[in-house]
Amino acid sequence: MEQHTSLADLRPDIHLSAAECDALWDLALRSETRHPQSSAMLLDELGRAKLCGPENLPDETVVMNSLVDFIDEGTGTRRVVQLVYPQDADIGAGRISILTPIGAGLIGMTAGNSIRWPDRDGQDRMLRIVTVMSPIEA
Repeated sequence: MEQHTSLADLRPDIHLSAAECDALWDLALRSETRHPQSSAMLLDELGRAKLCGPENLPDETVVMNSLVDFIDEGTGTRRVVQLVYPQDADIGAGRISILTPIGAGLIGMTAGNSIRWPDRDGQDRMLRIVTVMSPIEA
């Protein structure tokens, strides 16, 4: 019998505070018309998140405004980006919106985990989180 592996099978657990999850859920719903693909991806991720209080998030969890150091396993490219709300995004300054495919894929991840995730062109990428610096440390 042939087995198929879906993207969902390759996604590690993610963790979010309930308040941040609610805020991002509202943002994704408000953005469905302008950003249908990214909004759907974000809603899917939020729907599978394990919710907890901010004080109970695992160490080095990607939250909004975190600095994230990750490697694209396919190309070996290493990047450090800050995950921000759309109005604060500036790709040239390394600030990526939560409403981009990579932004939706990074939220809730923890250092050491990898995720297979599509880029803007729909090509699957394996992203490995190296380190996460919280907004307080950044």
